[in-house]
Amino acid sequence: MTDTKILDEKKFEKANIFKKGNPNTAFAKYFIGNSYLNPLTDPTKTQFVANVTFEPGCRNNWHKHNATKGGGQILLCVAGSGWYQEEGKPAQSLNAGDSVTIPANVKHWHGAKKDSWFSHLAFEAPGENTSNEWLEPVSDEEYNKLED
Repeated sequence: MTDTKILDEKKFEKANIFKKGNPNTAFAKYFIGNSYLNPLTDPTKTQFVANVTFEPGCRNNWHKHNATKGGGQILLCVAGSGWYQEEGKPAQSLNAGDSVTIPANVKHWHGAKKDSWFSHLAFEAPGENTSNEWLEPVSDEEYNKLED
């Protein structure tokens, strides 16, 4: 995919077709920087899907989507440029149009690049005994080593 970095917030909002939504205050303690959440479906009626937006430099903590069967998460990148990393593997650059399938029980994190806003749709995959397990933050030292 082509690099889709967008640092200007107004330009980013034009590119972000699902809109950034409201400050993600309920989960702020699991993020470095500001994130925004725009729920697109009602989880009481169907699979939960939300647009998650990260300001430049924002990332979530390491975490897992636990399940005894099925589960996991799918990310569809819709605007800007970000990162995805699984424990023990190099970080992957993400741009609008990219997708990531995250198996259940895999430790990972995702977020924006330092010089770009970033949004992805997050699909919670159906499974049995599913839960999110939030872990330690991605340190500034780890994050600042990432380069395109």
